[in-house]
Amino acid sequence: MTERLAGRVAVITGGTGGIGMATARRFAAEGAHVVLADLDEAAGKAAAEEVGGLFVRTDVTDAERVAALFQTAFDTYGSVDVAFNNAGISPPDDDSILTTDIEAWDRVQKVNLTSVYLCCKAVIPYMQRQFEATGRGGSIINTASFVATLGSATSQISYTASKGGVLAMSRELGVQFARQGIRVNALSPGPVNTPLLKELFAKDPERAARRLVHVPRGSFAEPEEIAAAVAFLASDDASFVTASNFLVDGGISGAYVTAL
Repeated sequence: MTERLAGRVAVITGGTGGIGMATARRFAAEGAHVVLADLDEAAGKAAAEEVGGLFVRTDVTDAERVAALFQTAFDTYGSVDVAFNNAGISPPDDDSILTTDIEAWDRVQKVNLTSVYLCCKAVIPYMQRQFEATGRGGSIINTASFVATLGSATSQISYTASKGGVLAMSRELGVQFARQGIRVNALSPGPVNTPLLKELFAKDPERAARRLVHVPRGSFAEPEEIAAAVAFLASDDASFVTASNFLVDGGISGAYVTAL
């Protein structure tokens, strides 16, 4: 594997989950120094040891803890070149708008959308200073979802709304900071075989079947497939890609009728 990220410093929130952990492995394989942020300290330390990186226990909804995360990354390695803002939740009490209460709505918005706002707000000044000093800014990848592009009759109303917010915010930041060498893109995965998805669908096999039929490829993505897309967006191979909705969805968003 080529080391497109050799010497770069990459911060990953939600770093011990399916996509986050797969991306940590991919980043490390491509030569990056990896800083993992999550709430689960035991899993975080084990993950950091596996990839030869650093774990920082972080509540991504807390502005002070988020600021400390990026300060620690900078103090340890001397730069912050990549931010993969990936932390997210999809709890079972986030469902139809008719049954989802305000507490569930607020909890999902804070973790899925407010955390991305906080991470971008904290990391952009580091990338601005790097650009002024070296001419190299950085890459921010915010995890949105294909549901930011398409509607679903099996709704998770707050999750969907939060990912739409991530998409819109990423687009605006990508435009605003493009001339300062900072690329900001939204990554929009289709359904991925992560513990989160498996738990959701194990409780409702009919819901899983209803979703799978709409995937032209006929299967959900593996975390490593999403990680490969993140690594591309983080690297100089994506130097002309910013303010984009980078769909990695197995063709869902392009399908009218799927193949038999």
